Amino acid sequence: MSLEWQGQEYSVLPRGGVYDLISAAQSGADSETRQRAVAALGKSGDPRAVRPVADLLYDADPEIRLASAIALGLLRSGRPVDDLVARLRDRTEHAAIREQAAVALTAIRSTGAVCGLREFAADGNEDDALRTRTENLLKGIGAKEMSSGP
Repeated sequence: MSLEWQGQEYSVLPRGGVYDLISAAQSGADSETRQRAVAALGKSGDPRAVRPVADLLYDADPEIRLASAIALGLLRSGRPVDDLVARLRDRTEHAAIREQAAVALTAIRSTGAVCGLREFAADGNEDDALRTRTENLLKGIGAKEMSSGP
């Protein structure tokens, strides 16, 4: 997988590049620059990017939160599972971000990620469309549905 940063295509980030991307993601000049940096961090596969990208799930800019959820799905680390579950369960969050959190959890596939998805899908108080989407994601990875009771 190649990634683009500062007008260059890379198969691997140059030495120290991950720190430049983290800095740009956290405090870039504008939202578009920050989004591109977050996307590049996700594509980098660098484990040093996981915590800084997970922290961006709480950014004030919804576009950055969305980019962060997408990037975490690409990084596939189990470390941000609790953060992603929190985004999924946050009823005040934008629907696209909640859905992308579910997609990222599906990509991670850890026990905690699957349990978080199952609990969400079984919660009758949650949005029906998002619950259905979550159930379909679980089926797609071969995880058994959690029954909703008798």
